Amino acid sequence: MSECAQIIAVLKRSLKARGTTYRDLAKAVGLSEASIKRIFAEETFSLARLEQICTALGLSIMEVARMAAQQTTPGGQQLSIDQEETLASDSRLLACFHLLLNGRETPAIASELDLPERELRRLLVKLDATKLIELQPKMKVRLRTSNVISWRSNGPVRRLYEQQVKTEFLQSDFTGRHESISFASAELSEASAKILTRKAELLARDFAELAALDAGLPDKDKRSMGLLLALRPWVFSMYDGLRKKGQAYASSNPSRT
Repeated sequence: MSECAQIIAVLKRSLKARGTTYRDLAKAVGLSEASIKRIFAEETFSLARLEQICTALGLSIMEVARMAAQQTTPGGQQLSIDQEETLASDSRLLACFHLLLNGRETPAIASELDLPERELRRLLVKLDATKLIELQPKMKVRLRTSNVISWRSNGPVRRLYEQQVKTEFLQSDFTGRHESISFASAELSEASAKILTRKAELLARDFAELAALDAGLPDKDKRSMGLLLALRPWVFSMYDGLRKKGQAYASSNPSRT
């Protein structure tokens, strides 16, 4: 995919994530809907027009270029095993990295984690050495990763924290604002299972895109959110218990079979 096509793809995903239509965008930049559609289809952006469109989406050209270069994968970017091991070895380091991923500035991180400046600098130097960030003068930071990380399924971070995360995450009645939980169980064909798997991957991509879009917002305009997606072949253990009881009953009462 060309660099221009990558930028167009980011803009299209940003439109979808923001719920903005071509008509909305056309009105914001003073063009007709047909003109906007043609610009996207023919990839004929001037820099001035690109800046207008980015501004309408609440983005800068630099942010769009960064997102295009990263091309967020479903669920987020995966780190190397060495990087995960470094983060898993130090809870403060992992917390600091998490806050950086979510757009926190270093003074806010120091305040939130109650870190002295010397300790914060130590953490930032370590993240820089692990090639997760680029530490700049005056403790400014540039991420070298996507804003959303996909932890390895059997990697150091998940082995250390997964059970705790699952337990804490599910300790809710899910009736509050922005809370939702649903559960369904049914017998599905292979084709239907593949469709649902794809839909789950798309939702994970949307989550990653929205996180990347919102990373630059002021802290007061966002809050930490968690999304749990799960799909697998499964039979409720109760049914297995009932089957075993039924088999035992049939064995002890052969005349009834």
